[in-house]
Amino acid sequence: MKSSQILAIVLALIALSLPACDKHEGHPESEHHKLVLTSPKIKDVTITAQYVCQIRSQRHIKVRALQGGYLEKIPVKEGQAVKKGEVMFKVIPTLYKAKWDAEVAEAKLAELEYKNTERLAKKTVVSQKEVALYQAKWERAKAKAKLAEAEFNFATVRAPFDGIIDRLHEQQGSLIKEGDVLTTLSDNSVMWVYFNVPEARYLEYVSAPSDEKDERNIELVLASGGKFPQKASSLRIEAQFNNENGNIAFRADFPNRDGLLRHGMTGNVLVHRTLKNAIVIPQRATFEILDKQFVYVVGKDNKVHQRGIAVQNELEDVFVIKRGVAVEDRIVYEGVQQVHDGERVGEYEFRPPDQVLAHQKYHAE
Repeated sequence: MKSSQILAIVLALIALSLPACDKHEGHPESEHHKLVLTSPKIKDVTITAQYVCQIRSQRHIKVRALQGGYLEKIPVKEGQAVKKGEVMFKVIPTLYKAKWDAEVAEAKLAELEYKNTERLAKKTVVSQKEVALYQAKWERAKAKAKLAEAEFNFATVRAPFDGIIDRLHEQQGSLIKEGDVLTTLSDNSVMWVYFNVPEARYLEYVSAPSDEKDERNIELVLASGGKFPQKASSLRIEAQFNNENGNIAFRADFPNRDGLLRHGMTGNVLVHRTLKNAIVIPQRATFEILDKQFVYVVGKDNKVHQRGIAVQNELEDVFVIKRGVAVEDRIVYEGVQQVHDGERVGEYEFRPPDQVLAHQKYHAE
């Protein structure tokens, strides 16, 4: 058999096989899945907003030296918890003690002079004016002694409140001046967690009913991804907006009984808000045209009508609808790409909204 004959036979076989292939490949295109309809559902849903936050101690101060001099042995360590009134630093008080002793001696001498003058006045040896003069001298000496005592006490730095000591800026023997920072002290019993909220979210929050603004609905997620075991005990809002970014600062207070939180940490705040009687539909029942959301509504005549909707909140796989559909409407849930506006639907299946929502990643509560 010649090569030209063999080639002709091969081409004939290919030609015979082409219609079969086209028919096989075209079959899926002509196949239509059964339409599935459902209805919107009225449910209470929880909306969660997440914000980056900064964690601060409710009291975080710089501990400064009240007097200059050399530091004695420091009785506290970095990271140590101290009680209010506990000694943290002492400046060598020799000079202050000597000055105090001298002023106390002067006060005692002035007291003796005053009492002696008072005895003489009773015998009419001196006048009452002279008694008043020595009394004033004694009062001035006592005031100087109290001032010297206060200066002596300033050489000892005590904790103004219960807290945790940070890094020590000076060590034993260091020569310090009045006002030098020795360390910082943090009261971590309650932590202030700050986060910025956009103006639109702020207006939503303040206009919501009081039962939706429960501070217990605010959670803190730490950098590790785990949730802090305590929920917020209170919430505060600053007085003015930041004109540069359009945000306003919120502050949530978290009890820190176990001391897990420290000043300067970061995390995320979750603000949960429950919407009562919200209208919910699956996201897969919607489609988008020019940044606007639509659904196909099937009327009583089984004709499909395209309808625009306003989305109030977007959850995972679920939309909370502000307007556009009602619970009595039937919407296309599966087969959105198969229908067109104005056409009549044929065979379809209706699934109750509870059944449809149960198979979403997000479950309306």
